[in-house]
Amino acid sequence: MSKVMRADELSKLEEIEPSVPADPITEAVRNLLREVGEDPEREGILKTPARVARSLRFLTSGYQQDVDKVLNGALYSVAYDEMVIVKDIEVFSLCEHHLLPFFGRCHVAYVPNGKVIGLSKIPRLVDVFARRLQVQERLTVQIAETIMQKIKPQGVGVIIEARHLCMIMRGVEKQNSIAVTSHMLGEFRECEMTRSEFLRLVKERS
Repeated sequence: MSKVMRADELSKLEEIEPSVPADPITEAVRNLLREVGEDPEREGILKTPARVARSLRFLTSGYQQDVDKVLNGALYSVAYDEMVIVKDIEVFSLCEHHLLPFFGRCHVAYVPNGKVIGLSKIPRLVDVFARRLQVQERLTVQIAETIMQKIKPQGVGVIIEARHLCMIMRGVEKQNSIAVTSHMLGEFRECEMTRSEFLRLVKERS
């Protein structure tokens, strides 16, 4: 026979087994849904706040990542002083002004100075900075300067081509616009031949 608990019994039970604290991001999304005129208890979006919270934590996971741990000492001594380029790295980030995505391709090149880095580390390094609230210009600079600092090559070049949903979905609403940013250091800034070779290789499509 089922028993209906009195209010005082329920209160004692809650003291013994306290409820799990609500996730702050989930609660914030739930409140946001109310503010835009939605019902967060509606069946179709009942689980949306928790999904958004998980998504945001993934998309901003770069804040919790350490560059040195990502690179994990993957530096190798080698007698090679020609350009190393990794192009068409997929980039997905969130614009810090509207929290809308921007996405595109990143091209990274450097000229070694006695050491090279494992090729897979370069896309991972890009993700460390892309998975934060960003502006494209700062993202470009952070990638280039980190490689310059950690590898100490003769020079570094980084180019990012991206589409911004804050321009496509709102504002000027220009669907075909692409923002291009670049940051050149060392030989890429000082030597026109090196810079031109990088730009040529980026433009070439397989």
